[in-house]
Amino acid sequence: MKKPSKSRFKTQGQSAYSRRPRLASRRAAAEPLEPCLLMLNKPYDVLTQFTDEQGRATLKDYVPVADVYPAGRLDRDSEGLVLLTNSGQLQARIADPKFRLRKVYWVQVEGLPQAEQLQRLREGVELKDGLTAPAQVECIDEPALWSRTPPVRERKTIPTAWLQLTIYEGRNRQVRRMTAAVGLPTLRLVRVQIGEWQLGDLPSGEWRALELPE
Repeated sequence: MKKPSKSRFKTQGQSAYSRRPRLASRRAAAEPLEPCLLMLNKPYDVLTQFTDEQGRATLKDYVPVADVYPAGRLDRDSEGLVLLTNSGQLQARIADPKFRLRKVYWVQVEGLPQAEQLQRLREGVELKDGLTAPAQVECIDEPALWSRTPPVRERKTIPTAWLQLTIYEGRNRQVRRMTAAVGLPTLRLVRVQIGEWQLGDLPSGEWRALELPE
């Protein structure tokens, strides 16, 4: 299938929806005639929404496409893969926990992970909102990432390490709370995969169109 081009998308201020018969059902009317799926490498300190009354950086500063919305969330202080679509059905398929799409993160933590700490993450961690599902976790070499602004604050007397952590849930700030609960505070968090979609070499702050799933 030919990959879609950015030029086919309407920019902010234009509508990507076409006029539909009045007798169409609400659900059908909510779905665009030309569904699309985009990916963004969200920079640090950007909100995963298109508006903000406080004037903070949002997706609007990076994705000039009308009628698309994020499928799921990524915290302001986290970076990496965000998927956006104009299809409510596809948005639910990506974001709804019942579909159990895996989410893969590269996590810089403070301290050197011990076997017991990694095992706790694999078995599930007790948080204030309950026990997490088991995660897949392994130590990795420091990945080749873009520079972050501002840079991570590291304490010279305390070493850091990198983990690859895979979860199938979507609780608020889940990865950060999980690593903190086992004594490994998160310093930097980058999401690199959601389901079949991988961030790859997409530069920070850039977006591109994706093929729609079957």
